[in-house]
Amino acid sequence: MYSPLKAKPIPIEWNADLPVFAADRFLKSVGDSYGWLGGFDETAKLRCILPYTEIRKGIFKLIRFRVETIPAQNDFSIQQERSFLNSCIEYFRGVGADIVIPATTNSIFRTFPDGADAAPYGSYVIDLEQPEDVLWKNISRITRQNIGTAQRAGMSVRTGAEQLDAAHALITETFQRSGLPFMGRESLQRFVDGLGENGRLVIAELQGVLHSCVIFGFSNHCAYAIYAGNLARQHQGANKLIYWEAVRLFKSLGAKRFDFVGARISPPKGSKEEAINLFKQRMGAKLIQGYIWKYPLRPLRSLAYSYGVRLLRRGDIVDLERHKLTGSIRMDDESSTELRGPLTSAISHSEAQ
Repeated sequence: MYSPLKAKPIPIEWNADLPVFAADRFLKSVGDSYGWLGGFDETAKLRCILPYTEIRKGIFKLIRFRVETIPAQNDFSIQQERSFLNSCIEYFRGVGADIVIPATTNSIFRTFPDGADAAPYGSYVIDLEQPEDVLWKNISRITRQNIGTAQRAGMSVRTGAEQLDAAHALITETFQRSGLPFMGRESLQRFVDGLGENGRLVIAELQGVLHSCVIFGFSNHCAYAIYAGNLARQHQGANKLIYWEAVRLFKSLGAKRFDFVGARISPPKGSKEEAINLFKQRMGAKLIQGYIWKYPLRPLRSLAYSYGVRLLRRGDIVDLERHKLTGSIRMDDESSTELRGPLTSAISHSEAQ
């Protein structure tokens, strides 16, 4: 048996052992308002935290999570997490929010609240606490050869915020090739400024031509590959070399994990999504499975907003993937997944105020 958890606002006390997306500076850069909810048990002990942002779109008040539930104790169960998320829904309904929209794709929840519209989702992750030679050997032979070819061709990899204009143009072009919009230049600047010293732009150039770029956010907890752009005719080893050098960089900076951010579960054979997943696997990453979800808090407004999203983009990620929920791994089973790591030592809250 377990005691249901109660969601309550708590002060933001971010430190580098927590995900970068939980930092107040970052949350402020991507939301109209923001905060942390803490999950407390019947003894007023903090069991978990969940950062959130509030976004205003016209008449709509949207809630979006930028990272999944962060455990504060070793024995934080999936049942407790579900009860906490149920309480979060009641909290957001009580403050007048209209809808919880799907979280950013780095946010892989182990479960979802009762009544949520959910879809199976995942991410490919590398354990950076392994020795560098093991990380290299975990990369597929062909991918290692591509990296070597890029190095011998003179491909240079470096970090540099001064290349943000060129990176924005390349990322925008890459998104357009997939029929997707990308944020404007000013919005990207705010995003990068929100990451601050915990952000890195890594680029790969050959003879002065930008072939590939990736924007990363990182802390001791994890390094995340957030946005990437590639020339349509990039050198075959350009982005592979970026990711390998980024693995080495973030390992040296103390990050424990490297997250490629977002992966569709069981994509169709021969699809672009399958090719992306295979690329991440060949870089030595392992799939973590969970859920992405949304929740209508005010039915009429939620319906109106969702209808607009379907008109503009054929729906959100949950709309596109929820048909896979039937028969997928159920995260209510304690043996079916692992915690992303207890953060007890990183969180100082201990009692409800």
